[in-house]
Amino acid sequence: MNRAVALIPIIALLALIGVGLLLLTREQRRENFSEGRIGRPAPSYSQASLDEREPVTNALRTGRPYVINVFASWCTPCRAEHPQLMALRAGGVDIVGVAYKDRPEATLRFLTELGDPFADVGLDPDGRFGLELGITGAPETFVIGADGSIVAVHRGPLTPEVVEETILPALQRSAD
Repeated sequence: MNRAVALIPIIALLALIGVGLLLLTREQRRENFSEGRIGRPAPSYSQASLDEREPVTNALRTGRPYVINVFASWCTPCRAEHPQLMALRAGGVDIVGVAYKDRPEATLRFLTELGDPFADVGLDPDGRFGLELGITGAPETFVIGADGSIVAVHRGPLTPEVVEETILPALQRSAD
């Protein structure tokens, strides 16, 4: 009897491992979280502005494509992608920055040091808007079409290749 009771935890563990292996190896297309957002309406937002003027809202950009970039001063990859954002802004791209889980004074130092590529910077101190967007971490970039839908998503730092192959084509398609 004692032997049977001692085997119960081992049998339960083996059953859990078997179920886990079954779930991991089954043939099923797993939806890429980024792809799952494409085509859906971007969440409505009204965020406090870094410059303490009018709130940053999606209503300010109705009818025209733009980019939302989620970043933070504490984010090392955000520093790496910053030159790409500056180049996009120099090329006339309208970019809304979302300071994700960051302090306003730290965000301001970050943008003063590296340059400010954003038309507006909204504050997301508790990460609520990031959750609504479905981000997994910073940096992440979303192209919002003229109709307000998410046209493209890039998770991770922007590179020249990502800008040329994903961001700019998505902006062009949504402007036509």
